[in-house]
Formats: sequence, C-alpha cells, structure tokens
Amino acid sequence: MKLSDVLKQIGEPDAALAVQTQRRLDRLTKPQGSLGRLEDLAVQYCAITGQSKPAVPRAMVFTFAADHGVVDEGVSAYPRDVTAQMVFNFLRGGAGVNVLARHAGIEVRVVDIGVAYDFGTVAGLIDRKLMKGTRNMLHAAAMDRTTAERALLTGIELATDAVRHGIGLIGTGEMGIGNTTASAAIAAVMTGEAVDAVTGMGTGIDEAGRARKTSVIERALAFHQLSRHDALDVLSKVGGLEIAGMTGLILGGAAARVPVVLDGFIAGAAALIAVALQPCCRAYLIASHRSIEKGHRVVLDWIQLKPLFDLNLRLGEGTGACLGMGLVQAAVKVLTEMATFDEAGVSERST
Repeated sequence: MKLSDVLKQIGEPDAALAVQTQRRLDRLTKPQGSLGRLEDLAVQYCAITGQSKPAVPRAMVFTFAADHGVVDEGVSAYPRDVTAQMVFNFLRGGAGVNVLARHAGIEVRVVDIGVAYDFGTVAGLIDRKLMKGTRNMLHAAAMDRTTAERALLTGIELATDAVRHGIGLIGTGEMGIGNTTASAAIAAVMTGEAVDAVTGMGTGIDEAGRARKTSVIERALAFHQLSRHDALDVLSKVGGLEIAGMTGLILGGAAARVPVVLDGFIAGAAALIAVALQPCCRAYLIASHRSIEKGHRVVLDWIQLKPLFDLNLRLGEGTGACLGMGLVQAAVKVLTEMATFDEAGVSERST
C-alpha cells in the first residue's frame, strides 16, 4: 500500500444523497430543523457512506500510545513511565475511555505504536511499535520521514481492516506523555499562530511550566525551520508516532468512506496533518468536542470544524470521541426510526 494511492482514493461525499437525506428529515414528525445538529450528523453520515437508510453503525475507537523524547525538557507534569502504565490500564478496562466506551457500546482497540517499554505478548494489545519513543525534537528530528510514513500507513491499515470487519464509525484516541508539546508545535506551524497561542497546560503544569514548554517549542521550531506546505516533514520533525497513527486512521477512514470522530487537541493536530495531505478528508471529520487546551479552538477554526459539545474535557484517550460517536449513532436512529407525517397519520403544519 502506498500513501499516494490512499490519498487519491479520497473524494468528496455524495452531495445528491445529502439532499435526499435532508428531504426525509424534513418529512419526519417534528418541526423542520428542530433536531438541529443531529440532523446535520445524519446528513453527513449518509453522504459519507453512500447509504440512504443506514443501520446504526458499529463504532470503534483506536487509542494509539507512544512516548516523546521532548519529555526530557521538563514539559510534562508526569514522568514518561506513565504512558506504559496507562496502556496496561486501558487493557484492564480501567481508564476513562474504557468507561465511556462501555457506556456507549463502543469497542476499544489499544495500539502500541511507539511506547518506550517492552510489553512482550500482552492479550488485547495491538503491537505496531516503530520506535521506542521519538527523539527529542529540540535537538533532532522526532523521527525520520520514512518512519513517519510507516506510522501513517499503520493507521490506514487499521482503519481499512476495521471497516472490512463491519465497523461503520471510527474514533481517534491517544496516550503519550509529552504529546501536547508535539501537538502545539504542529499547530503553530500548520496554522501560523504564535506558539504561545496554541500551548496550554497539558497534563496540569503550572504557568512557569507552560512558559518553559512554550520556550522549548519555539526553540525547536527555530531549529527545524518548518513549512506548512510539507506536512509530512512537520510530522516527522516535531510530531509523535501516535499523532501519525491517528493521521493515518483519518485518511484510512476517509478512503473507506467511513466518518472519523475526532477526540481533543492531539487528535486535532493529527487532523491538521491529514487535511494538509488530502483536503477532501475534512468532510469526513466530526469534531466531538472542544477541549480546554487553548490550542484546540485554533485548530478547529483552522480546519473549519464545529464541535458537538464543550464539557471542559482535556483527558484525551478517545473519551470525547466516544461521547461524540454516541451522538452520531443517535442521529442515524433519528433518521431511520422516526416516522414521517404520512407514516404516522399526523397532520402537517397549515402555514
């Protein structure tokens, strides 16, 4: 599989089917437009999948885990070891993403794409490790370009395989101590905003820690001299393996005509890279929520995505994506299970 071939497979959703779907929604037993964003989601789902009467989709969230060399610069409140510890927590079903996935009936897949730990054979863990964490972006490229592309292809393959096995809705999730630093670096380059405008508190650092984190990113960007016009270079120099995996997941979902529900800020950074590589994939994205991480608003505005909700979330893992996928499933049920005025024998408005 070649990345260029996947990018060529991604086209625009079916505009005619979108119109047809809206017509049915307008005939349902309710005032037109009264279910708001749920109606928009139903239209988007049908246009993406090409299905006029879709079944409620099986949903799966992929939680990609990887470590970051830039943690050596003191940019996180937590030590690097937490990444591997949280992977075990995911596999035991004890993390936030597991709880919300169970609540919504969503399957969770945990992917080791670059954790600095030897897991060996662990039941339930998808082993796609490409490196034991990235290099420190302040002094070297986080990864080489070939590794970045391999990480993209890993995400594409996982999305493709999921769709082949009946998944109709994909969610992005991640775990990686230090990954808000990588995401802020990507966001600054791809949106053109100042580093300070996209750099937040991450796992809970104080203002002094945020200032240090901002300085590290500014120095890394000065060192690498990146351009938004070479998204793969940006990803390889200052990104993360889990970010690259999610980028591939987005591209793979779009190529298979399946909607991808984004989680928070780190997923937003992946979406920036995906949209830069193939602008058509933007129409396949659903932003679940707006994180309180300050760069997330900038990212969503740049991609032109309106989040479904704002609950002050900042956990990651795929937690927001799980809640968002539940809303997409609800939208499909509205479309397919509600009666029209004719079917219910209900009189329509007279004026």
